[in-house]
Amino acid sequence: MIRVLIAEDQALVRGALRALLDLEEDIEVVAEVGRGDLVVDAARAHRPDVALLDIEMPGCDGIEAARALAGAVPECRAVVLTTFGRPGFLRRAMEVGAAGFLVKDAPVAELARGIRAVMAGERVIDRDLAAAALALGATPLSAREADVLRAAADGATVADIARRLFLSEGTVRNYLSSAIGKAGARTRVEAARVAEEKGWL
Repeated sequence: MIRVLIAEDQALVRGALRALLDLEEDIEVVAEVGRGDLVVDAARAHRPDVALLDIEMPGCDGIEAARALAGAVPECRAVVLTTFGRPGFLRRAMEVGAAGFLVKDAPVAELARGIRAVMAGERVIDRDLAAAALALGATPLSAREADVLRAAADGATVADIARRLFLSEGTVRNYLSSAIGKAGARTRVEAARVAEEKGWL
C-alpha cells in the first residue's frame, strides 16, 4: 500500500480527495492536516510515502511545507497540488525538491497515476504547466528585489521596508524601481501582484 498524507485547508476538498483516493486498491490515506505548518509533525507521526500539499494553506504554503518535509522526513515524497496554474510556482516547487506538481482539477485517475509514478522514483508534472514554465523562463528578479517586493506587497512604506530588511531607504528605492520595471508595472503594489501571479515570489 502507498501511504498518503493530505495537507489541504479546505475540509470539503480534503474529504473529497481522501474519499476518492481510498477507492484505489493500492493507496491508503493515513493522515490529513489543514495547515502547512502541521505537515512535518504529521509525516513524522504517520510515516506516509507521499504527501499531497495544497499550494495555499495557513501556517505555511505547500512549497515551504515541501522544503521542510525534504529536510525533516526526506523519505516522504512531496506532490504539490494547485488550483493556480502559475509556471513560477512550478519552478519554485521543483527547486525545493517536490517530486510532483499537479493541478487539482485533474481527474482522480491521473492523480493516482501520479502518486504511483512518484513512488517509482519519477517526477510528475502537469504537462501544460511544464510547457508554460519553459516558455516563461527563469524569474528576472534578483533575490534582494524579490525580498523588497514581498515586503512591499502589503503597502509598507519605503522606511518600513528599509527597517525590516536592514537596508538604506535609497537602496530600497533602487530595488523597487528595478523590480517594478522588470514586472512591467506602474507601482510597487502592482509589481508585487504581477510577481506573485507569475510565481516569482
